[in-house]
Amino acid sequence: MTTHVFIVGATTFKLHLEYLFAGTGAQNNHIDFNNSSNTILHHTKENMLVGMIADGSRVRSGDQVIFYLQQEFSKKIFEGKFFGIFKAKNDWSFLDNNDNGQYLTNELEKSLTFRTLIEPSKVYADGVTEWEALDEIKNMQSPNQMLWSLIYRKLKGNRGNTMITIYEAERLCQLIRDRNNRQELNIGGHKLSFDQNGQKIVLTNDNVKTYTGRKENINLLPRLVTKYRANTSFETHLQAYIVRNIGKGINQSLDNCILDENLEFEWLGNEVSCGVGMQRIDVMVSTIQNGQRVLLPIELKSVEADISNTKQIQRYIDWIEQYYTPNRQSDIQPYLVSKKIDDKTTERYQKIVDTFNDFNARNSRRCNSLKYIEYHLENADLFFEKINY
Repeated sequence: MTTHVFIVGATTFKLHLEYLFAGTGAQNNHIDFNNSSNTILHHTKENMLVGMIADGSRVRSGDQVIFYLQQEFSKKIFEGKFFGIFKAKNDWSFLDNNDNGQYLTNELEKSLTFRTLIEPSKVYADGVTEWEALDEIKNMQSPNQMLWSLIYRKLKGNRGNTMITIYEAERLCQLIRDRNNRQELNIGGHKLSFDQNGQKIVLTNDNVKTYTGRKENINLLPRLVTKYRANTSFETHLQAYIVRNIGKGINQSLDNCILDENLEFEWLGNEVSCGVGMQRIDVMVSTIQNGQRVLLPIELKSVEADISNTKQIQRYIDWIEQYYTPNRQSDIQPYLVSKKIDDKTTERYQKIVDTFNDFNARNSRRCNSLKYIEYHLENADLFFEKINY
C-alpha cells in the first residue's frame, strides 16, 4: 500500500474534505492529448503535465492519502501541517479538464485537473507540523530514518502529489496519531470540514456532499505510440504507462517481465528522489517473492540501452543501501527497460553487455544481477521482453 501526500491550501483543503477528493493542478493548461495522438503544447509543458499524470497513475484503490496544508500567512496558517488519514476510493486519478465544465473551479479558486476520490480511513482532528515531521530528530538513531521523500520535495520544488515509502508513512501516521492522543474522529454520518481558525478537521451536521464532477479516463497510449514512431523522446509517457498498467493484467508482457507471476506488490513509486541533486529512480516497486521482500528499482529509457546506463543504476543501489534497506530490509533487483536493439551482433551491443556483466560482478553481494528488458511496438501497444545477455 502506497501513501500519497497531496499539497493543499486552506481554501482547497476545506473542499477536499467536504467533497472527499484530492487533486493536483496544471495551472491554466488544457490537456489536449488525452486519448489523442497529437498536441499543440510545447514538449516541455507536455512532459510536465504527463509527469503529473504519472503521479496520479500510481494511485491504487485502498492506498493511503495524507494532506499537507501549506503555510499561508494571509490565512493565518503560520506553519505547514500534515493531516490524515484517508484512502483512495478507486485506482488511478481521473481527468477533469480545465474548461467551463470543470467541477468546483470557482469555489477552489484554482484549476485542479487531475483528481482522485477518497474516503475516510482513520481521520484525526489535529495536524502534525512540518517541523515535527521533517526537522525534529529526537528518538532517531540515524539520519536515514528522516522523511527524506518529503525533504527532497522541499529542496527540489513543488510536486502536488508525492509518494512516501512504507516506513516513512508509518512514522508520519504515528506522529499524527500521537498528536491527537490516538483519538480518531467518530465520523458516523457527519460531514467533514476544515476549521481555519482552529486549524482542525471538524465534523458538521450539514448534509454530506456528493462529488458529481466529470471523471474522464486518462489514456496516453495513442500519444506515446505517435512519439515512438516519430523517434522523439517519450520517457515520461513511458513512465506513466508503466506505473498505470503494472500489476493490473492490462499488458501481460509487462507484468511477466517485471512481476513474473506475482501481480501483488506492497508499494509503488515513480520519480523516487535518491539524493539532493536531480537523481531520481524512474519507477520503484516493493514486492514479495517466495516470502522474501524484493525492491525493484527500474531505470527507463525511450532509446536503446547504452554503456552509461549502469552508472546511473549504480547510484540507485548506493542510495537504496544507505537510506532504504536499513529501514526496510529487502533484496534488491535492478531493472533496465529500454527500446529494442534489433542487431545484437554488433560491437556496440557487446560493449553494453560488458557493462552489465561488470555491474553484476561488482555488486554480486549487494543486489541481484541486472535484468534487462526491451520493448517494441506490436499491434499499436508496447510489448516487453526479457533479454538474456
